[in-house]
Amino acid sequence: MSTDKQYEEKELSWLSFNERVLQEAMDKTVPLIERVRFLGIFSSNQDEFFKVRVSDVKRRILINEVHGGDDEAKVLLRAIQQKVMALGEAFDNTYKELLIALARHNIFLVNENQLSEAIQQWLRVFFKEKVLRHIIPILLNKEVNPVKFLKDEHTYLAIEMKKAGQVIQYALVEVPTDDLPRFFQLPPEGTRRKKQIIILDNVIRFCLDEIFKGFFDYDEIAAYAVKLTRDAEYDLSDQLDLSLVDKMSDGLKQRLTAMPVRFVYEREMPAAMISFLKLKLQISSYDAIMPGGRYHNFKDFIGFPNVGRDYLENPKLPALDCHDFDGFVNAFDAITKQDILLYYPYHKFHHFTELVRQAAFDPAVSAIRINIYRVAKKSRIIHSLIDAANNGKKVTVVVELRARFDEAANIDWANILTDAGVKVVFGVPSLKIHSKLCLITRHEHGEAVRYAHIGTGNFNEKTAKIYTDFSLLTRHPDITAEVEGVFEYIEYPYRRYKFNHLLVSPINSRRQLYRLIDNELANAKAGQPSGITLKINNLVDRDLINRLYAAGQAGVPIQMIIRGMCALRPGVPGLSENIQVISIIDRFLEHPRVMVFHNKGNPQLFISSADWMSRNIDGRIEVGTPIYDERLKQRILDILQLQLSDTCKARVIDADQSNEYVKRGNRRKVRSQVAIYDYLKRIESNHGQ
Repeated sequence: MSTDKQYEEKELSWLSFNERVLQEAMDKTVPLIERVRFLGIFSSNQDEFFKVRVSDVKRRILINEVHGGDDEAKVLLRAIQQKVMALGEAFDNTYKELLIALARHNIFLVNENQLSEAIQQWLRVFFKEKVLRHIIPILLNKEVNPVKFLKDEHTYLAIEMKKAGQVIQYALVEVPTDDLPRFFQLPPEGTRRKKQIIILDNVIRFCLDEIFKGFFDYDEIAAYAVKLTRDAEYDLSDQLDLSLVDKMSDGLKQRLTAMPVRFVYEREMPAAMISFLKLKLQISSYDAIMPGGRYHNFKDFIGFPNVGRDYLENPKLPALDCHDFDGFVNAFDAITKQDILLYYPYHKFHHFTELVRQAAFDPAVSAIRINIYRVAKKSRIIHSLIDAANNGKKVTVVVELRARFDEAANIDWANILTDAGVKVVFGVPSLKIHSKLCLITRHEHGEAVRYAHIGTGNFNEKTAKIYTDFSLLTRHPDITAEVEGVFEYIEYPYRRYKFNHLLVSPINSRRQLYRLIDNELANAKAGQPSGITLKINNLVDRDLINRLYAAGQAGVPIQMIIRGMCALRPGVPGLSENIQVISIIDRFLEHPRVMVFHNKGNPQLFISSADWMSRNIDGRIEVGTPIYDERLKQRILDILQLQLSDTCKARVIDADQSNEYVKRGNRRKVRSQVAIYDYLKRIESNHGQ
């Protein structure tokens, strides 16, 4: 681990972010069911952390052992494991607290030992009719290598069968959450106020004899939860005769058999069984071996059902109609009148899907180009693109096959689109395409007119309901021409391209960001007003951090809202006194990237798909756009100000990563996500008045 106090290790900073998620589960002002669901979000985040970031640290250790090197990675791994253990203890305590709180509201999460005789009889019938067909035990004998087939997205029950005088027999049973819900509400007994929920794992525990009796001879049988997390990286084949789709498919198969990086087991598991499983699963000394509670794959708790009163969940905030589209016969006329800014999930994602639907059959539309990174399982956008191709439009879809954990889905979409006659492009082999672009070409009065979407989030109907993101819709001739240039660059990367308006990674983003920061630094040194406001998900690029340190030291006031990793250390004397950072965790996932540079009172404002990480600036195709419409610019500035004024859900990011809530003092109570909804609702309600 680096001893350089200028920077926080990004992995530890990421754990600090997930601690903020856990704080929401601990927060008694959060509705009870939402607190339970935050445990699921925390757990899901931890899973991905081990698959991606801990796996990377482990690889660094192994490389250093072979080729020589320092022990920084080992020190970092120990620090990670200590933090993970502390968070795990806090998680377990919070879970126990929430079980008590649920019981106070007559909601009981029961296990197999807490069932009445009547419910036991009902459960045996239910198991035989609904569950048993999905259960096939795996026997852990000498011939079986579980590393080859265990899925890291699933929970397993490790079964121990004992009989006096015989060798203990072990088996694994997968909890079949692909086929069944994780939670079941039991039939009511007595008062209907009392609601009982049983988790699928406990249904299986209760019915172990139904699975094994008659096949195995045992006096005692017991089940203990286990969970394996694998390295999520893979190598792409160098075979020249393989297409990128084939290479990606091979890579995903590698992920299925990748070596474990974390093994979690139920605390009550016998020591002999733990030793047996560690050996059988080839767990190394660098892997996290963690005792846990009865339930693993807590990510399923994201969908914990509310069987109680409505107030146990957040009140609904119905998505708003954007009235900039009102009074026009189609979306293109609305965008012709003025640029339109959508802010999800406050605005309906329907406005964008409707734009694509109209483009699919509009006789004036000749071509549609779009980036696909992550889309919904039942994507209306994909179906509209297929309809457009059927209508004779020239449709080009750039599919990013390397969107982590969406690779298989994107391979399927690529095949479906290709079969429908859509031109599918996989882009630049060495650069992941993360931009959020759509370009529609329309013929109007004998001329080709371009309409563009430039956004901060994916074209995904599902995540647009829970991720906050900006989408700009414009027909600005210079902007749309450069969007076309990005699509050309994706298809023909060997040509030279120049962008005067857009920030395009890896072509000009770094250079332009340096220029914008340095301009504020120069203004401060000249005694002119200056300032930088950033809202991004992650800040870990050290060259950009150094630029911000220099600007702050020159007197530039810097305010940042960073959801996730922050390697910059704010508030350090002599280094970053002028830099303030907060993080907001609430009911929606903060996802937009916004950059504001004071520019002597005439702010330059950009929205972007790129975080300030080296991979996003130098190793991906990302696009940021300036906001030229003064009305929309002010709207974003107002939204940022509401977030900077948050006194409910904002945490201070300091050099110690302490995650203290922003102190309210005498200020009014501001919960920025609700305040933003009210702000936008007023704008839409007053439209045209």
